[in-house]
Amino acid sequence: MAAAGDADMSLEVGTVLVPVDGSDASGTAAEYAVAVAERYDADVHALFVLGDDVARSIVDGDVDEDGIADAHQSFLADVRELADAADVTLGTSVMHGFSTRRKTHHPGSVILDCADDVDADFLVMPREARSSVDPPGTVLEKVAEYVLLYASQPVLSV
Repeated sequence: MAAAGDADMSLEVGTVLVPVDGSDASGTAAEYAVAVAERYDADVHALFVLGDDVARSIVDGDVDEDGIADAHQSFLADVRELADAADVTLGTSVMHGFSTRRKTHHPGSVILDCADDVDADFLVMPREARSSVDPPGTVLEKVAEYVLLYASQPVLSV
């Protein structure tokens, strides 16, 4: 029988979820997610979370949807380059972080729901405050604490 100190504390990771919003902090989180996935021979799933202002502008027709989509695709292409360089498989999705119809639909719940949907074993969350050069619609700096409190998976906050 193994002593208590001899317990196997290895972590098995199959999928690392990294929520992103186009900010510098989420780009850094993506770098960490790829590094964790590379270390554990896992996949990465990048969830692009749309901020309330962008989501409302799309619904109201006040913003060029194609321009927003191009910016998101460009950001995710950068994440794909990171993953490809590390030989890590990358999946992506985009979700609205807010809903005008459901009070419980917010960026934190969207992230945790996605973690369940993609069967994530590990999350990497951006935590730094938004900088003045980040694009409009960045939303994740306020969500890290919620995810840290409620995630059932290990969370690395960077």
